[in-house]
Amino acid sequence: MLYPELFRQFEEVRWSLKEDVPWQAFDGGLLSDEQARTVKMNAITEWAALPATEMFLRDNRADSDFCAFMSIWFYEEQKHALALMEYLRRFRPDLVPTEAELHAVRFDFDPAPALETLMMHFCGEIRLNHWYRRAAEWHTEPVIRRIYELIARDEARHGGAYLRFMRRAIERFGAEASRAFARIGVLMASPRRAGKPLHPTNLHVNKGLFPNDTVQSRLPDPSWLERWLDQQIQFDEAWERRVVGMILHNLGSLFGQTFESVAQLNRYRKSLAAG
Repeated sequence: MLYPELFRQFEEVRWSLKEDVPWQAFDGGLLSDEQARTVKMNAITEWAALPATEMFLRDNRADSDFCAFMSIWFYEEQKHALALMEYLRRFRPDLVPTEAELHAVRFDFDPAPALETLMMHFCGEIRLNHWYRRAAEWHTEPVIRRIYELIARDEARHGGAYLRFMRRAIERFGAEASRAFARIGVLMASPRRAGKPLHPTNLHVNKGLFPNDTVQSRLPDPSWLERWLDQQIQFDEAWERRVVGMILHNLGSLFGQTFESVAQLNRYRKSLAAG
């Protein structure tokens, strides 16, 4: 089982909302209205770990080890939402998300293959780590910069944990798992093909609710994500290459291969499919 070891590892590095966030360093002159509104949108987006956890528990019912790990992941993701909301509560109470705004992003996700979903969220953690690192650079107020740095590190650790479950899946399911991971890896590392940066929060997950079946579509401002990325934190081509590079590097390690490009990964995917 992976859960006991992951629990110990995560306990050793877990940060405290009270001790590790320098609330006393807040400088209101360095927080713009524009920046504060992005904190609200990120808080609501992080709250969407609630329906994602419900999905994981449902679709991985046969895997108690992974479901136990969800207790860690869910706790830390909800803590991210709480930290961002606490920041607003202290310094911009007019922007604290309402319970209705939070509940709006809790909706049912259609059942999906567990292996593909695992890979999708692994890539999502890599992308979030880079998004939040860039957000920490864009913000000018020191307390929120520190919060984003802490959250970014958590997302990186979550990605590492998912990778361990992916390695275990290959040991258990062999080529089936490899094909699933390669297929989703090509998709998630090809944002230009989709016309947008791919992340679980902007993917359609419930046919019956389409088109309002993405987390992003249920935010108070559904157009916020693209504006945040393109105009505010300016997540440009150089940052996007870092995300793709990390996905390719980790999949290369997983498969015992070297992928310099998505095209190489796609050729490997085709070879797995042919096999």
